[in-house]
Amino acid sequence: MNPHIIRIGLIVISWLTAIFLSKQTFRKYLPLSIFSSLLVICFCFISHKYKWWKVRGGIAELTFMDLSFILGPFFVGTMWAFRASPHNFKRYLLINLFANFMFSYPLTAFFEKHNVYKLVNFKRIHLFVFYYLISITVYGYHYLIEKSNSFVNSFR
Repeated sequence: MNPHIIRIGLIVISWLTAIFLSKQTFRKYLPLSIFSSLLVICFCFISHKYKWWKVRGGIAELTFMDLSFILGPFFVGTMWAFRASPHNFKRYLLINLFANFMFSYPLTAFFEKHNVYKLVNFKRIHLFVFYYLISITVYGYHYLIEKSNSFVNSFR
């Protein structure tokens, strides 16, 4: 299977699922998805420097690969994780545990087999731990937003 088709499919399928999110849910979790995406973009810059993974082709191919994951599954997946676990940290952790495990192990094996990317100086456990830590950081950001909103609303 062509890696370009897989990358485009990641974006298209992710955004097709976003159709099922209400407009209110989309607006509510948009800042969290943007924050999560920015964290992953920083991670991708670091990964390029330390050659944690490689992609066939040049920097354009690497950028397209990174953006297909960031703007697809990570962006929309953040919204779905929060939508599926409103105000329930334990459920949020379990959802992200499952999602990050699936990405780090069976999906990474699939992507490596189909030449989407290849882990080089990074192991699957590192991928799992890093993205799990990002999910906890994003939840902390969400918690701060909720607390600041309730503080501001107490003065109205």
